[in-house]
Amino acid sequence: MSDNPIYSPVSVLVKLKPVAFWRRRRLENADKNFVSSFGQKSHNWRMNRAVFLDRDGTMIAEVNYLSRPDQIKIFPGTRAGLKRLCEAGYLLFVVSNQSGVGRGYFTMADVEKVNAALLADLSGDGVRIKKIYIAPEKPEDPSYGRKPSPQFLFDARDEFGLDLSESFIIGDKVIDLECGWNAGVKKSILVRTGYGAEVERTSGGQLGRAAI
Repeated sequence: MSDNPIYSPVSVLVKLKPVAFWRRRRLENADKNFVSSFGQKSHNWRMNRAVFLDRDGTMIAEVNYLSRPDQIKIFPGTRAGLKRLCEAGYLLFVVSNQSGVGRGYFTMADVEKVNAALLADLSGDGVRIKKIYIAPEKPEDPSYGRKPSPQFLFDARDEFGLDLSESFIIGDKVIDLECGWNAGVKKSILVRTGYGAEVERTSGGQLGRAAI
């Protein structure tokens, strides 16, 4: 589990630079800019804008093959940041590779229990996740939507009328960034939680198009 702070999707979308969720004075400034820049103009958009979120290491602490609701540790400020994105008109989606299913470590029913617990926790703070997309296959197995495949983003686009060119993806691995690039999102954003800090140190030129 990473001890690094998670960075606010609100501030990243506004300034394309990281701001810790719980640094309230900076978050408040970012929120004001975000709402004035985007939220008040949301009625002019013909298509919906979205933020796609990786789950483990991005929204919640990285746990090796997390399989139980009692293992969920939501990063400080996640609820507040995601709520502000909802209020600004962004639709929120979770896109997660869960190879533990394909490896036989746990089942899809276990994944669904974890997701249900996460959604229930977030909903108490006014955060609504429109849909969660899960790829249960191992990396070496054929898969419909395992990241870096953009297929789940295309599915969300078609089902919810999204403009991917005005949408974002946030994650802690290169495959999250690549998923966004493959889908043509406006920006792929790397957080320094989970594996993010290590990815930043070791990936070099691979991150050229990403916001960190």
